[in-house]
Amino acid sequence: MSWQGIQGHDDLVDYFRRALARGRLASSFLFVGPEGIGKCTFAVKFVQALLCQQRRETSLDPCGVCPSCAQVTAGTHPDLSLISKPEGKAEIPLSLLIGDREHRREEGLCHELALKPQYGGRKAAIIDDADYLNEEGANALLKILEEPPPKSLLILIGTTPVKQLPTVRSRCQLIRFRPLPDNVVAEILLSQGLVRNAAEAQHLARHCGGSVRRAMELNDPELWAFRRSFLQQLSRPTWNFLSLAREAAQFVEQAGKEAAARRMRLRTIIEFAVEFFQCLLHTYYGREPGNMIGDTELQTLARKALENGDYDVETIIARLERSLDALSQLERNVNQTTLLECWLDDVVAGCRPI
Repeated sequence: MSWQGIQGHDDLVDYFRRALARGRLASSFLFVGPEGIGKCTFAVKFVQALLCQQRRETSLDPCGVCPSCAQVTAGTHPDLSLISKPEGKAEIPLSLLIGDREHRREEGLCHELALKPQYGGRKAAIIDDADYLNEEGANALLKILEEPPPKSLLILIGTTPVKQLPTVRSRCQLIRFRPLPDNVVAEILLSQGLVRNAAEAQHLARHCGGSVRRAMELNDPELWAFRRSFLQQLSRPTWNFLSLAREAAQFVEQAGKEAAARRMRLRTIIEFAVEFFQCLLHTYYGREPGNMIGDTELQTLARKALENGDYDVETIIARLERSLDALSQLERNVNQTTLLECWLDDVVAGCRPI
């Protein structure tokens, strides 16, 4: 069973039901967890349950047909504001929070949340993509967070608490969403017709880190052909830096002109390296890499590299740590070309195999 068709988060539904039964629901929440696991869908359905005109909010079971439920579904409910980072923008514009320069504090999410509920229940606001709040935007929320309007609810949705200012984190109740289990991801992919067959669904589920969105990003035959070539090069005792960098750069460029698509490609390349070095480390210590069960190609390459004496444990750890650091740098929006070259140069030259 799944709550309102949202799989993988029933434990959080139970938590909110207990909070409502005790009359202890907070006014501000920070939902965090990997992208593509249903956080925003959960938030909207949660608000719909609170605003439903037919059922008690403590049940968290919206009827789905009353005027309030219908308006939430349509995105037209007067007591719910939902904003996110506009496509093509690097940050959430301040105007979405507090209005444009001519209407500061007279428009925007903060103004709407401070108004009395039109239906007499609650006012609610959801900020998706809260990772992209800049400092000015985050500071604009502080008054709402410090002195929540009566009957108001604010939900910020991001991937990790560290991407929020401490002043914002400390004023929100933190709710952690876990990655979806592989079998749940595979079931969603199949039930929504996003893949051709069960084998493809299971393959993508094994590599997507519990995120349906990530699974769809990985649903690209060219990507897996690149992965095969890339991992083969990583498993060799010596690498040609120029060849490796050129191949990786071309693959990133093939994603198109959009910066977000290129960033996704680069992240995927680095994640492939992380997978390989993690598999090496597990194999070195004789452990089964749980998230790579069934990936016989990766495991074969790792065993061969170790049997040939191409890696010692210090080299594996150094390369793994540098790759994880590169992922962190990518999330901070550093220059992608520079990051790719520096990362590969550090891994190839700075952490050379014995």
